[in-house]
Amino acid sequence: MIVAIDTSSAISVAITDREATVALARRSVFAPRGHAEQLSELVRQAMHEAEVSRRDVTALVVGTGPAPFTGLRVGLVTARMLAFAWGVPVWGVCSLDALGAEAGDAVVVGDARRREVYWARYVGGERVEGPVVVSPAHASVREGDRIIGRGAALYPEPFPGAVEADPDPLWLAREALRRRAAGEELGTEPLYLRRPDVHGA
Repeated sequence: MIVAIDTSSAISVAITDREATVALARRSVFAPRGHAEQLSELVRQAMHEAEVSRRDVTALVVGTGPAPFTGLRVGLVTARMLAFAWGVPVWGVCSLDALGAEAGDAVVVGDARRREVYWARYVGGERVEGPVVVSPAHASVREGDRIIGRGAALYPEPFPGAVEADPDPLWLAREALRRRAAGEELGTEPLYLRRPDVHGA
């Protein structure tokens, strides 16, 4: 079984089978604060629902952002600690790639706060531009683009018709397995895209 975690937007957990074909259990809550207090409990609840013990877990997958500093750090540290304690590998995948892989052709936009967004373009589920952090007005959007992501929904004028969505940990797990099969290294270094400040924005 795979435990997949993302804290780049919502705090989300999925327990999947070994091939990440299906989520056996999910938990998700949108909470701009309190990641550390909630993530471990969400993992516990999801594993209980899926009737999975630590001995059943074969790998952890974690979203590496981009995201604001504090929430992303909690997800990465938690995933690394659990992987170490359980003796399994931990693989990192760009959080926006989960949305892009699920959508196929899309512009994915995350909330970077400070009136900025994280932006990336996907064709056939593959990232072809980004991720970058820009003001909403400077994001590259073309007529007819499918636009998804919580960041886009915050700014309807530059992102008309945007669909609010958070990265799905099931798709993180699928991307991790696909890239592992292709021989890619999946490190867990965070994608901040800018320096953190003292407020953890």
